[in-house]
Amino acid sequence: MGGADILEGSFPRRILLKGAASLTGLAALLLAFAVTAHAESWVHAAARKGDVTLASGQQVAPVVTDPADHAVVAIAAQDLRDDLATVTRGTPGGDTQIWIGTLGRNAAIDRLVADRRIAIGSLKGAWESFLITSVDRPSPGVARALLIIGSDRRGTAYGAYELSRAIGVSPWHWWADVTPARRASLHVAKGLRRFGPPSVRYRGIFLNDEDWGLVPWAATTHAPDEKPLGPKTYARLFELLLRLKANLLWPAMHKLTQPFNADPANAALADRYAIVMGSSHAEPMLRNNVGEWTAPPDDFNYVTNAPGVQRYWQTRVASHARYESIWTLGMRGIHDSGMVGPATLDDRRATLDRIIADQRAMLDYANVAKAPQVFTPYKEVLDLYRAGLKIPDNVTLMWPDDNFGYIRHFPDATERARSGGSGVYYHLSYLGAPLSYLWLSTTPPALIREEMGRAYDRGARQIWVANVGDLKPAELATDYFLSLAWDVDATRAQPIDRFVEGWAAENIDPAQARPIATVLRDYHRLNFDRRPEHLQYYLPGEKARPSPLSIAQADARLADFAAMAAAAIALEPAIPADRHDAFFELVTYPVAASAAANRRFFAAEAHDRLRDMDLPQALQRGAIAHRADDSLRDQTHRYNHAIAGGKWRGMMAVEPADGQWRSYRLTPPLLPAPDVPTLAATPHTIAPPPPAPLLTPRDFTPAKGWRQGDGLGRHGTVLAPTGQPGPTSATITLPAGQWRATVDILPTYADRDGDPLRLTLIIDGIDYPLTAPRQTGDRAWALAVLDNRIALPLPAALAAGTHRLTLRAADLGVMIETIRFTLATDKDDLH
Repeated sequence: MGGADILEGSFPRRILLKGAASLTGLAALLLAFAVTAHAESWVHAAARKGDVTLASGQQVAPVVTDPADHAVVAIAAQDLRDDLATVTRGTPGGDTQIWIGTLGRNAAIDRLVADRRIAIGSLKGAWESFLITSVDRPSPGVARALLIIGSDRRGTAYGAYELSRAIGVSPWHWWADVTPARRASLHVAKGLRRFGPPSVRYRGIFLNDEDWGLVPWAATTHAPDEKPLGPKTYARLFELLLRLKANLLWPAMHKLTQPFNADPANAALADRYAIVMGSSHAEPMLRNNVGEWTAPPDDFNYVTNAPGVQRYWQTRVASHARYESIWTLGMRGIHDSGMVGPATLDDRRATLDRIIADQRAMLDYANVAKAPQVFTPYKEVLDLYRAGLKIPDNVTLMWPDDNFGYIRHFPDATERARSGGSGVYYHLSYLGAPLSYLWLSTTPPALIREEMGRAYDRGARQIWVANVGDLKPAELATDYFLSLAWDVDATRAQPIDRFVEGWAAENIDPAQARPIATVLRDYHRLNFDRRPEHLQYYLPGEKARPSPLSIAQADARLADFAAMAAAAIALEPAIPADRHDAFFELVTYPVAASAAANRRFFAAEAHDRLRDMDLPQALQRGAIAHRADDSLRDQTHRYNHAIAGGKWRGMMAVEPADGQWRSYRLTPPLLPAPDVPTLAATPHTIAPPPPAPLLTPRDFTPAKGWRQGDGLGRHGTVLAPTGQPGPTSATITLPAGQWRATVDILPTYADRDGDPLRLTLIIDGIDYPLTAPRQTGDRAWALAVLDNRIALPLPAALAAGTHRLTLRAADLGVMIETIRFTLATDKDDLH
């Protein structure tokens, strides 16, 4: 019981102690742990000395709760019962029980605590924490109990789902069809395990741009009997959030979607699941302006119609003050547009000062003044903040990325000292300029780690929200984002490949986890070079132009995609039959679809380039483009109609999915005319030119002031400064000719948007200071986020021979991808 031995295992934050007295000061003892070892470390099939047997033969331990406990505890307990039955096929029985309860809400557990039968240490009063331990003879007729004790209602629910995960039920069991493996016997190792508190207080997702997947799927397949999105869909989503140890949701809010609070059952359901509801930066006071503001958009004007707007907000405050919510302050126009009314910057700032004061007065009047409040300086609102807008100290400042995964502002010392703290609003999916990415989830987990980890280190620890679009197919990115939010230190301590390998083991197949991780590494690397939704190399409104890649360079890119797709296909026969659907959703479809999208685009482009020079080859390329288009259509039809018996019908749409928001969308691909007779051609490939000399981060000597970030960039790693002084060097031998050097960096930010990125490169003793201006929204920014790089050319040419290059200093935001060398007579290969 209290004197349990130290045991390895728990994920992702755990404290394992020997003896009850050691329970004081638990929060300081946090250890990293890989997902791959999660279940086997403390739940196993063969009984060992001291184990608590949960399932054996045909019996499984009953799950016991107190009716006086929170509603979410009953929900989680029933899910655990269902999970145990699914995994073991057993029926409740035996003399061992599983007790689940919240401190102060479970009489039996509270008696054990009062009688000093169990030691809870600092669990009482902790935020969203729980412990799992065992006790002998906790009550008459019960020989042994496994106790799951939560500090609060979510902590208790997380504990129940933690045990579900440990017995082999993935958080994605429903959303990605991850069928749990059968385990006839389940034994929990002795010892006490403590989880929490989380690294970030509020952790959640934003369903957004849901018109193309989530809403059509819910309306036609999942819940056709309710107006989307309704309680049936949100119940599934709330369960997923709890299984991922998240606690916050910004609900879907497009015009096609029923506003979350239009159906009172949604808010009541969120409260039963203990999910904190918020609203996006553009939807203050838990309102959905697109669906709920029924007056003309121009009347959403605080200068001319303050009473009307106030009534609109006060109604929501009155109806939802009883729920646990995060109240978004501020004001923008309808559907994420700029604020209507004030004309000048000073007028907008003064109006926003007044708005925030009035909103807080509404909360005070409703006795929820202490409820968490957030202000997000998004787009033009960031300019108002920097112009002197005063945000009350206890309001969380939520910093946005630039919509492409690069955070625009990191808290300074003054902002870190605020009692409301800071948060981050981060995009894994986006509809907007310069081009949207709504189809496939291609943001590398490594970029999430770098940016969110840096924000955490700078004090952004109060609220993290990821815009996940339709949720599918962003399962891996969502999981990684929320894993970081629960435990930053343990999650980012793992190499990206190891995390993905553990995720693949849990959700697909442990035996194939490593090759799956390799496929997904290539998937993120290749699509980082250009997302499939960005396969046009000009900005909307500009004259169309071809890609900067030669046919040979494009062929080399397509060969890499083909190898990746072939590796995924080769794995399919080895995947267990009951995980085939999961494998298709999580690996096959995104891999095959991105490969086909590239094949379609570059084959069509090669057709156009070759048509006047080599008609037979041009026609062959045209046929390849059409076959790629057919493959995309077939794979998407399979996703929507065949996988999981048609469960996901309506979910997947290839970008560009329709004609909406055309100014933000990829131009529909123009394929050669079909059914043109193919002329005989001698099969051949166009040999690519010899690779240009380059230096990657791995070529530089390890140095105190620098680190390598794995899993990111076109070569699998980036070089970044740590803030400590110290140079790092490399040498390169250039062949005959005059050479230009170009430093490629990722389009990150230094401390804040508008500040340039700076670094110094020394070549053969000569300093070359390099500067990259960073202004979100200008053309250079647009090209950089589509390329995922900024090219910084050196002004001088280098002669043939051996050269020593030293990186001496750089801003903390700098992430160096490569140093490339091109012949000075060659045309630059970047636009």
